[in-house]
Amino acid sequence: MTIKKVALNQDKLNQIVTDARKNQTEREQSYRGQALKMYPWICGRCTREFTNANLAELTVHHRNHNHDDNPADGSNWELLCLYCHDNEHQRYEETRFGSAGNSSTNAPLGSHNPFANLKSMLESKK
Repeated sequence: MTIKKVALNQDKLNQIVTDARKNQTEREQSYRGQALKMYPWICGRCTREFTNANLAELTVHHRNHNHDDNPADGSNWELLCLYCHDNEHQRYEETRFGSAGNSSTNAPLGSHNPFANLKSMLESKK
């Protein structure tokens, strides 16, 4: 199988670069871009650090859960990794609507006790 080489159109490449720079400027003016400039690239919950390679996994969380509340000082934002952000929203939904999994609140969580015979085992070694 041969690979066909295609000549690159210089005008098309210039347009791609121009569009990429324009999109970057627009992103930097968005609240995410502002938050990334304002705060260190660390998750506010698990303290995971981010670099350019994995920056897409760092999200902006609105503390009051209102995505239209974007003050310029960033007081309603915090940077969270994808996992902590999902967890925060899940906790918020459970607080608002209650957890559907808590239907039997009196049921024991588990019956196995791995240390049940520990005291007798330690005494038998003495």
